[in-house]
Amino acid sequence: MRSIENKVALITGGTKGIGYGIAEAMLKANMKVAITGRTQEGITNAISKLAEYGDVVGIVADVRDASAMRAAADQVTNQMAQLDVVIANAGVGHFGSITELTDEQWNETLDINLTGVFNTVRASIPALKETKGYIFTIASLAGANFFAKGSAYNASKFGLVGFTQAMMLDLRHEGINVSTIMPGSVATYFNNHTPNEEDHWKIQIEDLGQMVVDMLKLDPRTLPSKIEVRPSQPPVK
Repeated sequence: MRSIENKVALITGGTKGIGYGIAEAMLKANMKVAITGRTQEGITNAISKLAEYGDVVGIVADVRDASAMRAAADQVTNQMAQLDVVIANAGVGHFGSITELTDEQWNETLDINLTGVFNTVRASIPALKETKGYIFTIASLAGANFFAKGSAYNASKFGLVGFTQAMMLDLRHEGINVSTIMPGSVATYFNNHTPNEEDHWKIQIEDLGQMVVDMLKLDPRTLPSKIEVRPSQPPVK
């Protein structure tokens, strides 16, 4: 097993939901974490909670801005000395019939969910080559299963799965591991949430966080390149 203690991770969209859950799990595993978010308020709120678990830095950055992501990667390496793991998590969902989707909704979905991942990983690759690091993209079961009113989201997540798998083949010879995680319904709330009936058939963010930590500990000879994740129990209809 690999040791991950004191490894440094950059997580986009780390102020809430899946990104927050991964950040917390990494900090509890004695990793160092930098999270990005689009607003200072979101960063401040998340850091106030995450700081109790370990060494965490917040960076205001929009994944749609390639220069902002280059600056974020540089800040992490300058401030934390290295970069070992990148979690390209930031995402958005707009749902509606193709006759209802606006240009703005389509563009935002593709720009954040797909181009934003490209900007994030491209900015991080030089540092990850130095550490023989790991890239995770957070896709969705919507990247393999299409559904009505999901044209924009499906397009972004199908594209993300394909992008990640091709990138994995590109980077293996550089010593960089690449995986995509494809969760189904996720209960994206902060800790101390009081569970309700609906939460019992959703994936919990702490479980996704633990999954990433466990994957990082695997012997580097093994690469789980694509993982589909579902709740163990289906919703009651």
